Amino acid sequence: MNQHKFKRMAADIFGVGESKIWIDPAQLAKVKEAMTRDDIRKLIAERVIRKRKDHGHSRGSARILQAKKALGRRKGPGKRTGTQKARMKPKQQWISRVRALRKALKTMKSEGKVTDNYGTLYKQVKGNLFRGKKHLETVIGGGK
Repeated sequence: MNQHKFKRMAADIFGVGESKIWIDPAQLAKVKEAMTRDDIRKLIAERVIRKRKDHGHSRGSARILQAKKALGRRKGPGKRTGTQKARMKPKQQWISRVRALRKALKTMKSEGKVTDNYGTLYKQVKGNLFRGKKHLETVIGGGK
């Protein structure tokens, strides 16, 4: 029996490929005496035959990309597939805007900037009168 047969049996026992099997070169004579799968199992227990460690994919480059994306890089027109509406649905856009405006309105009410006209402003938010938070603040502040 050559070394290939031992590797094949050990690989089958470990459930890995033959390239992942390491046989101690100092104890090759001991390995050559093994005839059955039980003998191979004993050699595995004695750590004469071992399974090589798995090497996963490095996350380093992925982390670098993630950091760049956090800075707003790699998001240009060349990276965009799908229409603007496919990337963010209009309803989802509406929901997030209305929630932000209502939250801003609530904080203004607690700060005392809005008093008796809160209900009117709330309905105006629902009626799509304000473009964003700044627009809401200018209307309440009486500016422009």
